[in-house]
Amino acid sequence: MAYLGSTPENQSFTSGTDYFNGDGISVAFTLSRPVASVNDIEVVISNVVQQPSTAYNVSGTTITFTSAPPAGTANVYARYMSTATQTITPSPGTVGTSQLSPSLTNVPFFGGSTIGAGNATGMKNHIINGGMVVDQRNAGASVNTTLTNAYTVDRWRYGASQTSKFTVQQNAGSVTPPTGFTKYLGVTSSSAYSVSSSDYFRIAQAVEGFNIADLGWGTANAKTITLSFLARSSLTGTFGGALVNANNNRSFPFTYTISSANTWEQKAVTITGDTTGTWATDNTVGIQLQFGLGVGTTYSGTAGAWAAGLYVSATGATSVVGTSGATFYVTGVQLEEGNAATSFEFRPYGTELVLAQRYYQQIKGAGRHFIAGNGSVSQCFPTMYLRVTMRDTCSFSFSSLSHFTIEGLTGGGQSIATGLSLNAATLDTVTIQASSGGSTSATAAQVFGNTAAAVSGFSAEL
Repeated sequence: MAYLGSTPENQSFTSGTDYFNGDGISVAFTLSRPVASVNDIEVVISNVVQQPSTAYNVSGTTITFTSAPPAGTANVYARYMSTATQTITPSPGTVGTSQLSPSLTNVPFFGGSTIGAGNATGMKNHIINGGMVVDQRNAGASVNTTLTNAYTVDRWRYGASQTSKFTVQQNAGSVTPPTGFTKYLGVTSSSAYSVSSSDYFRIAQAVEGFNIADLGWGTANAKTITLSFLARSSLTGTFGGALVNANNNRSFPFTYTISSANTWEQKAVTITGDTTGTWATDNTVGIQLQFGLGVGTTYSGTAGAWAAGLYVSATGATSVVGTSGATFYVTGVQLEEGNAATSFEFRPYGTELVLAQRYYQQIKGAGRHFIAGNGSVSQCFPTMYLRVTMRDTCSFSFSSLSHFTIEGLTGGGQSIATGLSLNAATLDTVTIQASSGGSTSATAAQVFGNTAAAVSGFSAEL
């Protein structure tokens, strides 16, 4: 006969069958897998299908017949129609990668050895650029600390009570980074400076309040966090740092030990969340993470406890600036919820860059920096659309006036800029006022970099 669609095919059910030899005496046989009901198997004796519950019953892996099957070779078989499903709840911390199917443990979601221990890589790290890979401002060049506060690699800044006591650079000293890393932030002491009671030298990152709101600090539900990082120094001993709030009136000084000189060592510090104090949860400073490089008694506090006041480091910590040529390198900085350190969260470079550009972004090189704006070559108001929505309205900086040319779009030629300043800004756009000694004949003009050294910078840092 004709069929609609494809002709049916005969198929055998091969999900599983157990065969037994009857002996005319035995009534109980052991199945290869447990079943929950007599209806989960089809039982056949000498090619006759048996009636469930009447001819046989099952309990787990045991099938029991009402009468012993006759003697024969493989004349009794049970075909599985379904199998029992067992549900168990393992004790916390008892399931690791060795208990999982390879198809599960190969999924990148699992960042460590134990499920549920904070190893999932879903933006667990509250630090941006913890691997020190993004360096928009300096492109790997050394930063001379002639100011008391300036940015190094993205999101990381140094702070100092005295100038020119150390230099900071991405991959300073060109040592081999730790396994898995390509970059680190390096500090080199420029002299043997003896810190006074009010001195402080540090590198720090301010974490935005929006990004620490989940920690619940300042409430009864404050969560414990763990800070982990890789450190290397030419010095050994006890080093210090601190977590501080935006008001500088709540601090948690901490210590860690570097045991071997010029060797990368993994460090971890667990910190109980602060249930008091004010911890911002908006676009202002949430937490300030500080690594001390030499801190006087005024800004050093007892390690391992929350305290009122501003502390940058722990009492008795090693002073890097106290030894000429001493080095301190750090990378893999991670601040995460939980009471144990987990594997570092490696995010794609593009992701890390975008996260950093919320606070600072720039246009570099020859080419158009600001698109057409009203005005002439003599004075115009061109606009730039920011790559990433910024944390707040930004400030504007530039490399040098000589690096920029104003060009008339409706005549007026070109002229080197004699003035560039911020005219207006939103979170997504910037309009500048640009002036030169050029023609006033044009009705629209733009600004472009005339050299590879041209830089337009936009900052909304904390």
